Amino acid sequence: MHQLRLFAAVAQEGSISRAAERLCLTQPTLSAQLRQLTDQVGLPLYEVIGRRLHLTEAGEVLLASADEVAGTLERLEEEIAARRGLTQGRLKLAVVSTAEYFMPRLLGEFRQRHPRVEVALAVQNRAALIERLKDNADDLYVMSSPPEQPPVRRQPFLANPLVALAPRAHPWVGRRLTLADLAEEEFIQREAGSGTRLAVDSFLAERGVRLDARLELGSNEAIKQAVAGRLGLAILSRHALGPRPDESGVAVLDVAELPIPSRWHVVYPEGKQLSPLARAFLDFLNERAPELARSVEAA
Repeated sequence: MHQLRLFAAVAQEGSISRAAERLCLTQPTLSAQLRQLTDQVGLPLYEVIGRRLHLTEAGEVLLASADEVAGTLERLEEEIAARRGLTQGRLKLAVVSTAEYFMPRLLGEFRQRHPRVEVALAVQNRAALIERLKDNADDLYVMSSPPEQPPVRRQPFLANPLVALAPRAHPWVGRRLTLADLAEEEFIQREAGSGTRLAVDSFLAERGVRLDARLELGSNEAIKQAVAGRLGLAILSRHALGPRPDESGVAVLDVAELPIPSRWHVVYPEGKQLSPLARAFLDFLNERAPELARSVEAA
């Protein structure tokens, strides 16, 4: 198992020297361990081409088996801990960028209840999250638009209202508007494929409304700053605005058919056996979601 862990680290880093640095080993020591593992397998496990380490077919098979064994041992440790009345281990979460506005706070509360838990949180766009999901790289995933492929189980836990934003001094602030009014202004939108963009495009297409999108940005913060800078209006998750949107120089517009209804989902691959720790976090999210929803509604 020790050699398999070393081999997995080398595969992840794509370099023996970087893996040795990460593992706090000397490069000759790590190379010797890899040679011993190669001798036991009886086939080359990797090759170095242009300073980049590439796994052979045998190396890919070994890595997949090493990951499976490591996952089994991790679940075994958590199952034993659960039978002792403990919640401990390592929880791996991946969330889309908009969820970073509330997920770290929830994780902090969860760890206060279970201080023995270690948490790894990856914040990425929806496309990158789907790739992680395909690789089964994490325990749970949080997104607003779960994919059709790969097959997943999804559990909604929190409303994700999408609202229209304008600069705080815009003449529309305080007025009652319609979707047709919005079509008169230039808009800033999220990148194609983001959960927010998918929800907005679907909602407007169903109503035959087309916005004048002149600028596309890949981050909620960049869009808020662009709106405050009078580059256009935008539709974003209410969660991305914080408790005081006006402090960012933006205001939520009163539009007849908004907010666009959307929900946050916890997602994991179909057939995946959740660890006791992952199940405990799911229960915690369901417990905390009503209070979090009330705080967003009151803001």
